[in-house]
Amino acid sequence: MKRAFVTVGTTSFDDLVARVVANDTVQILKSLGYNHLVLQIGRGTVVPEPFSTEPFTLDVYRYKESLKEDLQQADLVISHAGAGSCLESLEKGKPLVVVVNEKLMNNHQFELAKQLHKEGHLFYCTCSMLPGLLQSMDLSTLKCYPPGQPEKFSAFLDKVVGLQK
Repeated sequence: MKRAFVTVGTTSFDDLVARVVANDTVQILKSLGYNHLVLQIGRGTVVPEPFSTEPFTLDVYRYKESLKEDLQQADLVISHAGAGSCLESLEKGKPLVVVVNEKLMNNHQFELAKQLHKEGHLFYCTCSMLPGLLQSMDLSTLKCYPPGQPEKFSAFLDKVVGLQK
């Protein structure tokens, strides 16, 4: 059973939730062999109805104390571009697709996703580009994120958000 896990973190990202449960995206996930989709929707207003049929299951929740179990069970993580969610997924060695929220002003999340993609650790896109990316991506090309270097990640984040030159 292949599982995709979608997380929006502690905020809301209704466009991502709606895009992931859209019929075309679900069909693409199915064609890639995923038969279980788990959505962590935060405080969003788009609340898909969970279901389970023979070939496919959709689970939905707002928050859990920890995403550790969902991340461990995931074969693919689709996430908002929050630094915490990105780092946690990468440290678990999970293939990661980051979806940038275009509605955010001064979008440091885009810069973070762009840099981590440039280094080969993840794929990134916008909501509208997600189906195409899912169809074209080659997860085998992703590089493992080096573990145990939080100070380097902190320095990188400081640089991305302009706290350090």
